[in-house]
Amino acid sequence: QRSTTVCYGLGQNPQTAFPVCGTASFEQRTVPTCGGRTVPNPACRDNLTDVNPFWYKFTCFETGTLGFLITPSNLSDDYDWQLFDITGRDASAVYTDVGLVVASNWSGEGGLTGASSQGKQLNICGGGGQPLFSKMPTITKGRQYLLLISHFTDSQSGYKLSFGGGTGSTTLGSSSITDTTPPHLSRAVATCDAASVVVYLNKKMRCSSLAADGSDFRLSTGAATITSAVTTSCQTGFDMDSVRLTLSAPLPVGTYKVISKKGTDGNTIIDYCDNFIPESEEITFDVLPLVPTPMDSLITPACAPGYLDLVFKKGIACASIASNGSDFVVSGPSAVNVVGASGECDGNGFTRSIRVQLSAPIQAGGLYTLTLKNGTDLNTIIDLCGQETPAGSSVSFSLKDTVSADFSYNTYLGCRIDTVTFENQGLSGVNSWQWSLADGKSSAIRNPVAYYNIFGQKRIRLIVSNGFCTDTVTKTVNLDNSIKANIKFPDIICPEEPAVFEDASTGHLIYWSWNFGNGQSSTMQNPTPQPYTLPPLTRELNYNVRLVIGNELGCYDTANISVKAVSSCYITVPSAFTPNHDGKNDFLYPLNAFKATDLSFRVFNRYGQLVFETNDWQNKWDGTVNGKLQPAGAYVWTLSYTEIETGKKVSTRGSSALIR
Repeated sequence: QRSTTVCYGLGQNPQTAFPVCGTASFEQRTVPTCGGRTVPNPACRDNLTDVNPFWYKFTCFETGTLGFLITPSNLSDDYDWQLFDITGRDASAVYTDVGLVVASNWSGEGGLTGASSQGKQLNICGGGGQPLFSKMPTITKGRQYLLLISHFTDSQSGYKLSFGGGTGSTTLGSSSITDTTPPHLSRAVATCDAASVVVYLNKKMRCSSLAADGSDFRLSTGAATITSAVTTSCQTGFDMDSVRLTLSAPLPVGTYKVISKKGTDGNTIIDYCDNFIPESEEITFDVLPLVPTPMDSLITPACAPGYLDLVFKKGIACASIASNGSDFVVSGPSAVNVVGASGECDGNGFTRSIRVQLSAPIQAGGLYTLTLKNGTDLNTIIDLCGQETPAGSSVSFSLKDTVSADFSYNTYLGCRIDTVTFENQGLSGVNSWQWSLADGKSSAIRNPVAYYNIFGQKRIRLIVSNGFCTDTVTKTVNLDNSIKANIKFPDIICPEEPAVFEDASTGHLIYWSWNFGNGQSSTMQNPTPQPYTLPPLTRELNYNVRLVIGNELGCYDTANISVKAVSSCYITVPSAFTPNHDGKNDFLYPLNAFKATDLSFRVFNRYGQLVFETNDWQNKWDGTVNGKLQPAGAYVWTLSYTEIETGKKVSTRGSSALIR
């Protein structure tokens, strides 16, 4: 078990990791002895530790696979590595959250190691005989990663790290971690005393490329020269995104330029991927009079604003803003109360904007004024140069009245077409109407009329605007005058068994007219059961039944059906049949099984062999098996079924003669 000692060197902790680029190689000539903290791994049970570690950080700029090679200075040294995805997480989480691990290799063998196409697994655990190369992991655009390199061998011999190649592998991609954004100057701001200028870069760049004497920059004026360049982030890290230039003398009020150039170190500022800020690139800045920052810029409020956003040319001290909003008062056509104020404060406690929170949205239009006053903190607001903006400073803004998209409607129902009229009052200067009237209909006038030949619920939406305020209202209009005739009727009518007919129509009905085809009629919604008496015939008869329905609008619809009346519903099996194709008694099957379900009919010859089987009572045996005529004689049958109306299960058997 190795002891744990704190690592203090830059790059030896996750928080101070080296920034890297896919186009560059990195060399550590010596590896200081420290570390020993446990790192989690999803595939390995052994305790894994960051022995004599170095850490590297990078952002993925293009989704793809990542390949890299670690080459020990002493090829017998055992180097291990583990890759983490730390997007949105504190770097220290690598010691506790196993879910951050992307890939790793903790092989106990010495020699070259890394991720390449020869790798078969994403995570390789410790021990002898384990492969030194892991499978290339997939990394995702926009996510941030940390790579730990751990030196297990007890020596301080170093290594080289390169992206884009590996022993015994095909060429590996390094473009995924290569930043293709060109480096540039972003903006410059003079300090309050005009004796310094802070230059901001468009991304983080190498601290080592900054000339301490400030010679990477020059001014467009001879009123002062640059004497030094410093950046606080380089005291604890490797990269910077801003530089403070100290001047030989304060600059007078005016507009100036900072211009990039090669410094005494032979280069301009360089990014991670060794790209230079172009020579002679310039950025403009102003030296303003040392006067209070005016309250002169207000982001144009939206309709019915619940807050007001002030923007300032200089930073405002967040500590000078009364959080209860008492630094501000709003006056205008309607009463407005301020209930809070806050800024988006940076790490130094300054903000370039203040949001003034109102107690309720302003509904009434007109000219309003936001005025500064001494708050409960006994001051107004104070800028980064210590200047207090005078009480009484103000900025005005205009609003228009809020609008309403509420609408009314009237329906005029018909048998074939319904008419609906819509109306919006058009108050508060509304000059735009966008109607969505369902069924593909729309309109842009104030009071449209719509016609519908398909009835039912219609979802109506109206959007109104006066050019400043907008409102939307949605309502459902129910055109419920649709009618449809329909009849619920029996499949089969058995002798002397009355047929029950029921109204299955839809709509708001007041009229029913039945004709049952048996000489009877009715005006009831659900009429009494109807008798259908048959003569003693063996054939079936069909009866036409008609239902006419109507509603209070005088609209009608008709349903026509045909019902079958049969001569018998008594289930039996013939005692004999003659399959001679004369159309009389040619088949053997259960007769009249109209009201049976789960039916099974089977026929056996005298040897007990099954010759016919069916679950459909109208599937009949013709006296053949596989097309071969069966001999005359007695055949045994079995029949089982369930009565539909009673649920009673019936099972019977008998014999029938086949006569030829």
